[in-house]
Amino acid sequence: MTIRRGSIEDMAIIADFQVKMAKETENIDLQPEVTLKGVHYILNNPGYGFYVVNEIDNKVISSMLVLYEWSDWRNHKIVWLHSVYVLPEYRCNGYFKEMFDYIRDWVKIDPNIGGMRLYVDRNNKGAQKLYEKIGMNADHYIMYEWFK
Repeated sequence: MTIRRGSIEDMAIIADFQVKMAKETENIDLQPEVTLKGVHYILNNPGYGFYVVNEIDNKVISSMLVLYEWSDWRNHKIVWLHSVYVLPEYRCNGYFKEMFDYIRDWVKIDPNIGGMRLYVDRNNKGAQKLYEKIGMNADHYIMYEWFK
């Protein structure tokens, strides 16, 4: 198993994972060509964030998007974990936790990063249990959104 930052060579598989994840978790049909462009954008603009992938025998089996947010309260960047996907046949084997630990270990030593956040669909109880099991909590915020 290898955890590494995603590269342009991973673009198609990461985009495919995002389409599958949206359908599975929120029953949303993403437009694959739009999603591919979105993944391409992040891979070519690392100031916004990056992808982490988990690879076994040269096969990418999971991915996660890491985005930056500035916190004036903490005078640090906060990283947001987004778009987590693990291929179904690899789930419940600790692969998300490995990606999470990879990012958490980086956050612990980087003096410019103050913490990590993620959001989860309120109906995705399995993911919520997993996030609580690895030490995250949902004690402080409720997220609201608006999209055009």
